[in-house]
Amino acid sequence: MTPDAPAPEAEWFQTPTLTGRQVFLEGLTESHAPDLCAGADDEMVRLLSRGGPSEATPAAWAEYIGRLNALPQRINFAVRRVESGVTVGRISYSEIRWADRWVEVGTMLLPAAQGGAVNPEAKLLLMARAFEVLGAGRVQFKVDARNARSLRAMHKLGAVQEGTLRQYQVVSGGYARDSVVFSVLRGEWPAVRAGLEARVAALG
Repeated sequence: MTPDAPAPEAEWFQTPTLTGRQVFLEGLTESHAPDLCAGADDEMVRLLSRGGPSEATPAAWAEYIGRLNALPQRINFAVRRVESGVTVGRISYSEIRWADRWVEVGTMLLPAAQGGAVNPEAKLLLMARAFEVLGAGRVQFKVDARNARSLRAMHKLGAVQEGTLRQYQVVSGGYARDSVVFSVLRGEWPAVRAGLEARVAALG
């Protein structure tokens, strides 16, 4: 059940462990760097909105994680497989606006974790916390207009496409990317949740 009032602001910045069937989420730390480094590829790193590690080494990934964790109004979770404990990505409240009762969710998954149950279950866990624990009225997403896979995932999720922020963010290499904005509102969440649960069950 979604609370009628938002949880205290401090609770929105906590990183509890959230456990599903296939994956669990925990606070992202430098200890997750080796798995991320081992599974990443150049295309995945190229599309990271905050830039990526300076080189393909665990130390550079650890430094990148430190930079992410230092950003204000943001908290980051590692995505880990339940059976093996291997870290297969990162999912974040990449922007938190407690006063306005919304969060933005951003996801980075290693290539080996794409296309299965990991993405829908990680989003299910983080969106359920936003709507049902924190009392958010809106969850939004910004997707690089070049990222066809992520755009398809947003439509499959059932999020509403609101528009495109043109040349919104300068990313690695000086490219000014267009960001496509999607959202799910509190009243839309039950249908979106049902869809995510069905996908996780079918893919699991």
